[in-house]
Amino acid sequence: MKTIGFLGGMSWESSAEYYRIANEAAKSALGGHNNARSLLLTVNFHEIEELLQRAAWDDIAAILKKGAQQLEAGGADFIVLCTNTMHKLATEIEQAVSIPLLHIADPTAEELRSRGFHTVGLLGTKFTMEEPFYRERLETKHHLAAIIPEPTDRAIVHRVIFEELCHGRVSESSRIELRRIIADLNRRGSLAVILGCTELGLLVRSEDSCVPVLDTTVLHARAAVKLAAL
Repeated sequence: MKTIGFLGGMSWESSAEYYRIANEAAKSALGGHNNARSLLLTVNFHEIEELLQRAAWDDIAAILKKGAQQLEAGGADFIVLCTNTMHKLATEIEQAVSIPLLHIADPTAEELRSRGFHTVGLLGTKFTMEEPFYRERLETKHHLAAIIPEPTDRAIVHRVIFEELCHGRVSESSRIELRRIIADLNRRGSLAVILGCTELGLLVRSEDSCVPVLDTTVLHARAAVKLAAL
């Protein structure tokens, strides 16, 4: 089995989910006492969050490139960036190492297409929802249409992620808000919803949605195990 290089800590709560899901997937596939071979490099999210406030993407890229290089030096065969938002810097990270990066949008898109969904709602940080790096990959590489919430609702989702979920807080009132936002996306044409932030699966469950939910954390971690087994 290849060694997975998890580049995490954004936030550590979702990185812990990656570790759990990947090892459960390996055990399910291989049985016995098997688990996934992996390395985990955890950055300090406080530093990342402060740089985000200043839109200092070059400085964030430097931190993540160094982390990817450390994983490669440690023996990782490929990189799993345990966050959706930081895939804005996927190209820079790929160029900093000689091992591949498993892009989080690709296993999500493959799941959507296998289930016949071509129009999907996208929830995430304001960066993931509003900037083109994520939606364009879905649209140009996978021929999927992504719908994002209205501006006021985008602000709600972003606040819930950074002020609650990244601190490990799960609020029932926020769950109710997310249900409403998902229902609005459905009214506007989405046939499924992407939880395009690795923390959102801590809050939104399948029963909270009127349409199928695709948890990028689960899909990304399971795809990593499949790639490692090749």
